[in-house]
Amino acid sequence: QAQVAESGGGSVQAGESLRLSCVGDGRAFIQHATGWFRQGSGSQREYVAAINWKGTTTWYSDSLKGRATISRDNTRNTVYLQIDNVKPEDSDTYYCAVDLSPFRQRVTGTLTSVDFDYWGQGTQVTVSS
Repeated sequence: QAQVAESGGGSVQAGESLRLSCVGDGRAFIQHATGWFRQGSGSQREYVAAINWKGTTTWYSDSLKGRATISRDNTRNTVYLQIDNVKPEDSDTYYCAVDLSPFRQRVTGTLTSVDFDYWGQGTQVTVSS
């Protein structure tokens, strides 16, 4: 089992950068891929980035591709999502979650929220123009 907690959200200006953190608790966290999702009020949860358990493969949604970097430090049980040049449309609550399959080598866009569990409480990001 794993528990996760997100942090790093807040209010930023368009064009700035922010780094979100996802701290995991438990061996499962470092043995499983981690995904980042975002969801606005009244909208569906969007899968935006993922990283495999070793940190050697990553995936990004078209909405973040070219502006985001996902990384992990398994010595700190932490996965990071840095978003550069943030836009007002990046305003959402961001969640991280743990892949249900251990030791997944490659993360892709075919994964969905049902492939993940142990969701955190989310961290709110507000981008003003």
